[in-house]
Amino acid sequence: MAPAFPRLPPRIGGLADVALNISWSWNRDARALFHAIDSQLWTRCRHDAVRLLRETSAERFAQCTADPGFVERYDGLMQGNAAKLAEVGWFAGQFPALRGKTVAYFCAEFAFHHTIPIYSGGLGVLAGDHCKSASDLGVPLVGVGILYRSGYFAQRIRPDGWQEDADDTFPLHESVLQPVEGPGGRSWLAVVRTEGRDVHLRAWKLCVGRINTYLLDTDIEENHPDDRALLSRLYSGGPALRLKQEWLLGVGGVRVLRALGIEPAAWHANEGHVAFMLIERVRELVAGGMPFAKAVQQVRATSTFTTHTPVPAGHDVFPVERLAACTGPVWEEMGIERDAFMRIGHHPLADDHTFHMTAAAIRLSRRVGAVARSHAAVTRKLWAPLWPGRTEEAVPVSYVTNGVHLATWMANDVMTLLDEQLGEGWEARTDQRELWDTVLGLDDAELWRVHRSLKRTLLDQVREQSRRELRRAARGAEPIAGSGVLLDADALTIGFARRFATYKRASLLFHDVDRLLRLVNDAARPVQVIFAGKAHPADKPGQEVLHAVYEAARESRFEGRIAFVENYDMHLAQLLVQGVDLWLNLPLPPLEASGTSGMKAALNGVPQLSTADGWWAEGFDGNNGWTLTPQVGEPDTDVGSALALYDLLEREVVPAYYDQNHAGVSARWLRIMKHSLRAAGAHFTARRMLMEYVNDFYVPSMLGEGPADDPPVA
Repeated sequence: MAPAFPRLPPRIGGLADVALNISWSWNRDARALFHAIDSQLWTRCRHDAVRLLRETSAERFAQCTADPGFVERYDGLMQGNAAKLAEVGWFAGQFPALRGKTVAYFCAEFAFHHTIPIYSGGLGVLAGDHCKSASDLGVPLVGVGILYRSGYFAQRIRPDGWQEDADDTFPLHESVLQPVEGPGGRSWLAVVRTEGRDVHLRAWKLCVGRINTYLLDTDIEENHPDDRALLSRLYSGGPALRLKQEWLLGVGGVRVLRALGIEPAAWHANEGHVAFMLIERVRELVAGGMPFAKAVQQVRATSTFTTHTPVPAGHDVFPVERLAACTGPVWEEMGIERDAFMRIGHHPLADDHTFHMTAAAIRLSRRVGAVARSHAAVTRKLWAPLWPGRTEEAVPVSYVTNGVHLATWMANDVMTLLDEQLGEGWEARTDQRELWDTVLGLDDAELWRVHRSLKRTLLDQVREQSRRELRRAARGAEPIAGSGVLLDADALTIGFARRFATYKRASLLFHDVDRLLRLVNDAARPVQVIFAGKAHPADKPGQEVLHAVYEAARESRFEGRIAFVENYDMHLAQLLVQGVDLWLNLPLPPLEASGTSGMKAALNGVPQLSTADGWWAEGFDGNNGWTLTPQVGEPDTDVGSALALYDLLEREVVPAYYDQNHAGVSARWLRIMKHSLRAAGAHFTARRMLMEYVNDFYVPSMLGEGPADDPPVA
């Protein structure tokens, strides 16, 4: 049942509809209006519009309706939203013959807002940004994912420095999610058989601007008690549970769309976790009388697959016996033998007794894409065995470099600054690259003023967490990371926040502790570092890296200069990318497929220092940050990278930041900030990314265009 707002007056009753569409989270007017209702409650709610409307008093609502200024802003918001819904949109304007066509976008996780904690990291954030941009551009896309009632996990750092995790549940019936009824008012929409038992699937609708995303759920009374929690938690429970989740998502997602009367003309499998979506569509066609080979051809012609990582742990591989137990004899419905079915997921260089989800997705998709130029080269090398006899260069893998949703990640204050510089309606013209040249003319003092304000907001948040931790300590626990307080708003502040996988090398900064101490404790030019991020509960090496960083940060020698902020989520990520002075990214090449955190920072004028991997290999232009190049001849990659990192910080980064005039402004640093903003805006937004997907992938799928250049299936 949708949340009720019983105290909301009819005069401003439209705020209910605004709050129940997550597009308010990237609508500046909507956010400003919610802030105006009760700024303190808005902060306490951590920018949760539904909770704000539920908890605001009748007296405060009465004051709002009696305020002519508030009512005028409300009317303007409602008129603007109505106009947005009525406009033709970029897609319909470019492709009028394709009106009424739909793109189905399947992903195992989506990150739309921190109040819906069904994401673990970059893949989910990318998927959320993809959907938001589809709404902005009017792309007729429908998202399909899973409602993880227990989320990914809530992180807490114990006094001994080790991460512990708990369910990250959220009040489902008090959220933006709305249950979708099946025929006759029943709770479920589709049935999928697994391990000999029927599992009923319900769906929850999330309105994302002009598009919808449907999230699958098995926690209903029609299901066996053991099946009700199958979809409750993201990436947990081991391979057997993960296989079931992916089977239910792929097969059940297709069936839910059919039950809703949605018939996509193009299908996008975002990562190999959703490969069963492609298999279910082949099964449907064969069950309808089409020969297997023709069914494969038809599914391929309308399908796009994006792979997001070269790291083996990112590609699911299941034993064929376990797969057979999960799916049952689905090959019989596909008109093929069991061995032929298993060969769909066979990797020529892998064990014959395993089923590789990425291999299956590649074999059943006409258009295969990587997420950056350098990642495309790595992907061709990894998957060349699927095209026997071909050189790596001839493997048909293209790429669309990732981008980030500008209105989600760019701070309000930065957007307001750009209103004056770029002119009215600039947000709808961000794909015009020449527009971004004008940011080089931003006033130094104004840009620095805005950045300093955002930095203070971030540091206030870190201090507030420290106060909460001290209160925890008073109850018998210890605060994390020493005091965890960064008091110096004038010090160069570095941010490092991401998933704590070993290849991201969060501990590299601590390679030479004495050298780091000289950096952070320099009386004239101090440096401070904020760390945040989670290690997967099953990733013991990643947890060890997190523990090492925590222990180093807690040392008294680093007091007030290094902090670890726990329970990293989208809300904290926004504060970090907007408020630090420098974004640090240290992946071991070539394991970072794309990476998007640096793009988000750059959209706020925050430069990046990174290894030449992922998007930075094409994003660094010599003016917008620094590229880490290990010293020539250094035999140890980590050692070489660490030495190069210290050299860059000491010789270039710190001097540039502190090359300040009497007003505390560094023209040298501001120039780098402007180039960061220019490069990110011109080349690395989700708007640009989605336009490329539409032109190069979706529209050809809808029109049945493109050569058949597929690897053999059976």
